[in-house]
Amino acid sequence: MSDYANQPHALTWDDEISNDSGSFVLLEEGDYSFKVTSLERTHFPGSAKLPPCDKAIYTLEVETDTGAAIVKYELILFSTLEWKLSEFFRAIGQKKRGEPLRPRWKEAVGATGRARFKPRTYTKKDGTEGQTNGVERFYDYDPAAMQSARQAAQPQVNGWTQEPTQSTPWDDLPF
Repeated sequence: MSDYANQPHALTWDDEISNDSGSFVLLEEGDYSFKVTSLERTHFPGSAKLPPCDKAIYTLEVETDTGAAIVKYELILFSTLEWKLSEFFRAIGQKKRGEPLRPRWKEAVGATGRARFKPRTYTKKDGTEGQTNGVERFYDYDPAAMQSARQAAQPQVNGWTQEPTQSTPWDDLPF
């Protein structure tokens, strides 16, 4: 399948369709490994507290026993929110604590990290309440923790870790 097919795009009248939609997976509050799967560069229109400015929306994917949980994470590019930028880029290993960084926005796609996720309640357009996955905080990148998470995801028989019979989303980790 081409990369184009995996990116959002307009369909034509003659296109074949196959996506039956997955079910929404709501994460229980806790610490999870994630993989950054996409980046959308957009514009924040402004609010009572912040003026209009650029905004990045990253899609984070968390693999669970019931399927992949998808989390949209917004980074508003404004100086008072610089700490959120630092926290995210430290989590994926691009930034070191106390050192400046010029973010490599596109390189974040495919990166992995760990974060504390927590369900977030919001009001839908029709006035009812809904829940979505939210990030409570990111953890600084730790290769040992990522290795432990990768090993925990592998099946075990009688206490021995079995090699996976098919590739997993974590097979491309750099360690």
